[in-house]
Amino acid sequence: MNTSSIATDYLVIGAGATAMAFVDTLLDESDANVLMVDRHAQPGGHWNDAYPFVRLHQPSAFYGVNSRVLGSGRMDESEWGGGLYELASGAEIVCYFDQLMHQRFLPSGRVHYFPMHNYEGNRSDSHCITSLLTGDSKPVQVRRKLVDATIAQTAVPSTHSPHYRVAPGIRCIPLNDLPKISQPYLRYVVVGGGKTGIDACLWLLQNGVAANRIQWIVPNTSWLLDRANIQPGPENFVRTIGSLANQFEAIGAADSIPDLFLRLENAGELLRIDKTIEPTAFRAATVSQGELHALRGISDVVHLGRVRAIETNGISLEKGSIAGNSDALYIDCSASAIPTIPEGSVKAFDGDRINLVTVSSYQILFSAAVIAYVESHLDDQAQMNALCGVVPVPHSPVDWIKMWVAYLDNQRQWKHHAGLSNWLAQCRLHLLPSVLRSLQEGDPEKLAVLNRFAQARQSAFGNLPRILQAIADSTQKT
Repeated sequence: MNTSSIATDYLVIGAGATAMAFVDTLLDESDANVLMVDRHAQPGGHWNDAYPFVRLHQPSAFYGVNSRVLGSGRMDESEWGGGLYELASGAEIVCYFDQLMHQRFLPSGRVHYFPMHNYEGNRSDSHCITSLLTGDSKPVQVRRKLVDATIAQTAVPSTHSPHYRVAPGIRCIPLNDLPKISQPYLRYVVVGGGKTGIDACLWLLQNGVAANRIQWIVPNTSWLLDRANIQPGPENFVRTIGSLANQFEAIGAADSIPDLFLRLENAGELLRIDKTIEPTAFRAATVSQGELHALRGISDVVHLGRVRAIETNGISLEKGSIAGNSDALYIDCSASAIPTIPEGSVKAFDGDRINLVTVSSYQILFSAAVIAYVESHLDDQAQMNALCGVVPVPHSPVDWIKMWVAYLDNQRQWKHHAGLSNWLAQCRLHLLPSVLRSLQEGDPEKLAVLNRFAQARQSAFGNLPRILQAIADSTQKT
């Protein structure tokens, strides 16, 4: 055992996307030294384990770290791309973080990086990390704080076994192995209705598998976002700001969650694949109109809850059973990407520990950058947590409104801190300022939609208590 101690200001558990976004801003906003420890051999966290054809579900321009743009700003002119801004591939993202580590972090002389190491916890008066290759342990003296970048624990199928039984002889593979198959199958059965399930279906269709050879088991039908509504670039100013105005107008006028989501759908903000089924889930997956049309071409969609077992003679589900197929390939997409964090169970700043939670809607990397700024410039933890209130990651329609309640409250807090407000105005990861920077003085169309957005947000503030009360009343009845 190596007993030589290492000293650092911040010990960051993880070198995934959120950890990288935090450290990037910390380097700019402080003089701190950082030690990053991660089980992977290179930066990028779960992106190292993702399936080969994975892509972002948001434009590359809104992802990554504050100091470095991801992607080239090109448009996706593919069959289903819709001419929208590019979505970075998993390989691009891993390369991006690797370059960030070796071209910015390590050359700074303030970051020490220990890949293939495990954080073992706090032992007596120091923290401990252990090499996964040699077993050697190192004590780490942390002068300021421990930073937990593993709160989200993003899961991908390749690192999680199915939560259902698979009988011997059944061919069931994680999504990662789909490009490796070397023979055709009569049927392709996709298990899972979330982002990975969508990606699996689209990949099969793109690679020539006819829609009638795909069976899609969807435990929970989800609301989807139209990717065209949130796009960077000055040419998209009116639509992007208008999309936010649509959402706030729906919140301002709705009297219940079903009413709210119907308004959002009518405004083109939310989509559903099958209009005859009321979605019970919302996980912020995005699709283009071309992708939506392609997914609607799959007619064999099973809505009988989660899979319990795949047997040689059939599939057992929560709400019934269906026939199996001896010449079928089952593709497991059932891992829950981001687990639910119980409300109130964690906060961003907790004594000598920082938790990289989400403090904005959808964008956890932007959130990590905000937390790093606040850590660098404030020392009153009550105020710090007020500025970085936890915004729940949505899993259900009710979560969507809870997300906006928490995020709008954070925005109100941010306005009252001059330093943070000025930093946010220049932060490339912050959606609204990045779009507003393209506003030209005297442009009547853009000014009109901006005014509509401001009025709609005030209306949403005023109606939120009524919607929350409606949710509480509905919960009590059930």
